Amino acid sequence: MASELDKLVIKYDQPNFKERVTELRLSVFQGTHFIGEKEQQLEAILEAVMERDDEAVAEYTEKFDGVKLTPERFRITDEELSNAHKAIDRKLLESIRQAIKNVEDYQKKIFIVNDKDFGSTGIKYTPIKRVGICVPGSSAPLPSTVIMTAVPAQVAGVKEIVVVSPPRYKGSIHPVILATCKELKIKEVYRIGGAQAVMALAKGTRTIRNVDKIVGPGNAWVQMAKKKVLGFVGIDSIAGPSEVLIIANDKANPAWVAADMLSQAEHAPGGAYLFTISRKIADEVLEELKKQVEQLRRKDKTIESLEISSGIVIFENINALIRGANDFAVEHLQIQCGDESKKIADQINNAGAIFIGNYSPVAVGDYWAGPSHTLPTGTSARFFSALSANDFVKATSIIEYDKKKLAESADDIIRLAEAEGLDAHAKSIQIRMKVRD
Repeated sequence: MASELDKLVIKYDQPNFKERVTELRLSVFQGTHFIGEKEQQLEAILEAVMERDDEAVAEYTEKFDGVKLTPERFRITDEELSNAHKAIDRKLLESIRQAIKNVEDYQKKIFIVNDKDFGSTGIKYTPIKRVGICVPGSSAPLPSTVIMTAVPAQVAGVKEIVVVSPPRYKGSIHPVILATCKELKIKEVYRIGGAQAVMALAKGTRTIRNVDKIVGPGNAWVQMAKKKVLGFVGIDSIAGPSEVLIIANDKANPAWVAADMLSQAEHAPGGAYLFTISRKIADEVLEELKKQVEQLRRKDKTIESLEISSGIVIFENINALIRGANDFAVEHLQIQCGDESKKIADQINNAGAIFIGNYSPVAVGDYWAGPSHTLPTGTSARFFSALSANDFVKATSIIEYDKKKLAESADDIIRLAEAEGLDAHAKSIQIRMKVRD
């Protein structure tokens, strides 16, 4: 096993350094695109839902989740939501409530709520009417995903929120997820998942009304389906496997760095990267990885993640390291460089979320701090942002000219329209200016 993880280290003085770093960067793209047979299978699922509606949703739910449902059983009842809320551990419920408040407070602070008026022009913000949220149905329940997607939408003023999650817990959705939905007053919850649920949300079926935007994480099938239905609906981003890049120097605790790397690698697939200019910290973190991975229940899968899409890169200098970090544009970027941490953070332009200092692990953002943990992956932080309340409003331009204002600009508008050969455009101005002729 030592030799397996020794391969993680990439040193700047190796002859193939640039090639190996490029190869490592490409591994970040894993799970964010389909080609060949998988794409054909995805197309078949989406087309089936388009053509056969609820029947196809039920068919694929049985095929992929092993649960046979009639369309009447897709939706979670009010009684099921209430029972889950009553049964949840009271201390856990208090933690959920505080997490909700933290997210709500943060989202209110960053929300662009105010319409703007600039005289003859302006802008109007309107909440999206109906939003669908995908909540993964992994072996562990993910109430945090409900909080981190639904609360920003509620802050934005979205009135209709729909949650879909595959029936992976005793033929239904885990009660902790249901209890969180009840706490947030979300009434429309469906025990369906995968690509079939995405298409059901986008197109609508006899039992599920279509939404205007779909957000939330999920496996590659969910994300690729979101990509396919873009245009039917809006989406947040196309998120691949979870990933973390840690920038560390000799002031970092190597055991903590290794633990943070493993916390993402254990997602399997999941990417974990250490960037440093210190051979010492690289060696110490490597030894900690070897030691700590042996203690994990998901040891084999975690080692596989480390081998496929993880690495420890030793750069020649801090400037090269920062360029590399911006190129990787990862989902989570941690900086554990003592007093230098904030200075380095100021130079990072591409990251879903930046965690500064030794006491800011990714878990703080996943559950508690306030920003949504629904983040861009696969280098898409170059152009996507963390999900926020601002993603649940749409902007409408406002233009209001009076007769005098139009007269002042008429000749210029006519000239531009005629230059484009659009004489009807020009005449729509001229007909209003006839009093000047």
